[in-house]
Amino acid sequence: MASVREPAVAGMFYPANVNKLKDQLKLLFDLAADQKKYDNVFGLVAPHAGYIYSGKTAAYGYHAVSGKKYKSAIVISPSHREYFPGISVFDGDAYKTPLGLAKVNEKLRNLFTSDTKTIFEGLSGHRNEHALEVHLPFLQFLYEDISVLPVVLGDQSKPLLDELAGKLAQVPDDTLIVASSDLSHFYTKQEADKFDSQVAKRIEAFQFDELQSDFENKNCFACGGGGIVALMKAANKLGKTNSKVLHRSDSGDTSGDNSEVVGYLSAVVY
Repeated sequence: MASVREPAVAGMFYPANVNKLKDQLKLLFDLAADQKKYDNVFGLVAPHAGYIYSGKTAAYGYHAVSGKKYKSAIVISPSHREYFPGISVFDGDAYKTPLGLAKVNEKLRNLFTSDTKTIFEGLSGHRNEHALEVHLPFLQFLYEDISVLPVVLGDQSKPLLDELAGKLAQVPDDTLIVASSDLSHFYTKQEADKFDSQVAKRIEAFQFDELQSDFENKNCFACGGGGIVALMKAANKLGKTNSKVLHRSDSGDTSGDNSEVVGYLSAVVY
């Protein structure tokens, strides 16, 4: 392939060795094995920290969607390492992980980048971003030949999210949308629970406008909050207005340090 994005965080956020990665994913999915599966999921919210911290919460989300065969997935990520205006769709042929190549879906890329001034093809936000990459092994583990559309938000302003929601509402039924997001950062466990439970409350009540307002007013926090809002707005356009929080945790559950934690949540929209 002409342009392949090599793994940037393999060996840090998840194992670089293919067998160790498969073993870890299997273990994580085993932890969620007795949870409900959904066969009509439009989108998924899942965290993007290292697997030892947020992998269980992510696995609850991916297990829930494993009852349906998806042909493609759109992964919407915040940009942690570079700022740019607009929304960047990867302009290459594939993302690579230890599990192989996740090929870019050209039809979806054309859909997203046509008739728009704010969604563009490029490398901005894709070079070293972990929040998108860490989801691909989960998808590849469940759906061996799945194609992807890697989308990174340069900013999360309301006009951009509205346009993104309009694009998401046009995708085929065999496409899974993944909003990659962690929750509050570096509050005490007790403070984090207060903020993060507000995000969970808004998702379960399907209150995307109120959630966006909460983010703007700092009533709660999510680094990928724009992706969550856009996902819910798109689902609302299609009358898919059910949502369920599947699992919530924080980094203190693993590290034992509850003085400064990062919050995680997985949820389905169906």
